[in-house]
Amino acid sequence: MTIRLGVVMDPIGSIRYQKDSTLAMLWEAEARGWEIYYFEQANLFLRDGLPYGDARLMHVFRDPHKWFEWYGEKEIALSELDVILMRKDPPFNETYIYTTYILEHAERLGVLVVNRPQSLRDANEKLYATYFPQCSPPTLVTSSIEKLQAFWREQHDIVCKPLNSMGGTSVFRLKADEVNANVIFETLTQAGKNYIMAQRFIPEIKQGDKRILLINGEPVSHALARIPQDHDWRGNLVAGAKGVVQPLSERDLFICSQVGPVLREHGLYFVGLDVIGDYLTEINVTSPTGIREIEAATGLNISKILLDRVCKL
Repeated sequence: MTIRLGVVMDPIGSIRYQKDSTLAMLWEAEARGWEIYYFEQANLFLRDGLPYGDARLMHVFRDPHKWFEWYGEKEIALSELDVILMRKDPPFNETYIYTTYILEHAERLGVLVVNRPQSLRDANEKLYATYFPQCSPPTLVTSSIEKLQAFWREQHDIVCKPLNSMGGTSVFRLKADEVNANVIFETLTQAGKNYIMAQRFIPEIKQGDKRILLINGEPVSHALARIPQDHDWRGNLVAGAKGVVQPLSERDLFICSQVGPVLREHGLYFVGLDVIGDYLTEINVTSPTGIREIEAATGLNISKILLDRVCKL
């Protein structure tokens, strides 16, 4: 029986061909002869409590000049699909949340949604790491400028970031002599109105911010270490960091052993952990990346591992 695969993602024509992890998943689906039904968020809708989508049927190719083509359009009940990949990049906004409600209706009707819609809502990518204090650096989540000041004085060197950003956006490092600390606190919290996260700065960022991929709670053998370059201390590829693939360390495996069973329990089937030195800093559940870089360096077929696992769920 041919698997019918739905994918909810950003416009496929605007993805980065050389880097995109969703495209790697779709290549594997194409190689298996699966039918691929493409949706953007606006294509999904509910009618009388039932979920539907205005789908475009798609083939994908390993060609940087033509990596997809449409071959049909169809309004389809989402219950007719076997699997839906929810691969929409943040921002995690109201539209994203409403999309998960529609996908939850599909899940209720027997469709496997990767990742589980409720868990996408529950697992804020920064806050979720706080469930594992044995793996995380000293961390404060607050909207209080006074508490942020006290945490900074205690730790001497901290990183502050919004709870809803990605790719290193609006992430600030405050050393002990930072004269703009109060301005940064006021700006990030909107004068004490918004929650933010502060963590002790981890000097091992010089060796890279590691992206570790977990499939149904089990780690892929190698991580993508994103190593900051001279012009920026942040370990984000979009901020200019250099990607280096390396085997997981014993500490990495320990962190995976702590986090993996919880991810599996909550239907978070494809997740990216961010680890700096010995510390877990974020748990990426919405649209984790890193497949292409790890596959290119190791010869692994991570998408095959993922879809093999999907077929057994």
